Amino acid sequence: MKIATYNVNGVNGRLPVLLEWLAEAGPDVVCLQELKAPQEKFPAAAVRDAGYEAVWLGQKSWNGVAILARGVSPVETRRGLPGEPDPGQSRYIEAAVNGMVIGCLYLPNGNPAPGPKFDHKLAWFEAFIGHAASLLASGVPVVLAGDYNVMPTDLDVHKPERWVDDALFRPEVREAFHRLAAQGWTDALRTLHPGERMYTFWDYVRDAFGRDAGLRLDHLMLSPAVAARLVAAGVDRGPRAKERTSDHAPTWIELTDPQ
Repeated sequence: MKIATYNVNGVNGRLPVLLEWLAEAGPDVVCLQELKAPQEKFPAAAVRDAGYEAVWLGQKSWNGVAILARGVSPVETRRGLPGEPDPGQSRYIEAAVNGMVIGCLYLPNGNPAPGPKFDHKLAWFEAFIGHAASLLASGVPVVLAGDYNVMPTDLDVHKPERWVDDALFRPEVREAFHRLAAQGWTDALRTLHPGERMYTFWDYVRDAFGRDAGLRLDHLMLSPAVAARLVAAGVDRGPRAKERTSDHAPTWIELTDPQ
């Protein structure tokens, strides 16, 4: 089973790249972020023609998350987080797919920091950590996939000394990520590539992609039952090299069949 997360940075404007990647990579489940489309403008027909059913939570111009499943219909179990600071922002959706709970998230950026946007990011992160704990306590297999807008370690950012005051790298955000992991979640990509610099985002400016001056912002966190099935993880850099593409690349895992 292959599960991926992909911040598409505008699902309609990047639709050709998304559909091409779906055809080439063939993931079973995909979490999308930054749809930047209201609920009624999600390209459900095009996604269905590509072989995927979907649930989504849209928002005009900003945010937006979706879960795509190949050949099956994801069963939506939650929209939004319990206790999240601004329920009007479309940042979390959850669904059951093939006996597994998939949580798709788009954590706030938080810049400039310090300030109200950074405070909102930390508050949202706390709500997410609380919900993650309840999912672990349920004992069901869970994957929490999305754009976390955090680089957990120096290995996850090109030239970390330049990012010390950024909301994506401040100590408070990294500490929150580590508290999440300490609940019992496995960071799939880092677990299988412990010493490797692997990025999932490259800015559009200063030839960041050509220089491989990237950031690892997109993570798949696995509950213990799912982590035991983990056999591969990686980043598909191909879509990032295309024209009219997102500044993120798809990040994926492969799991063995459940015993």
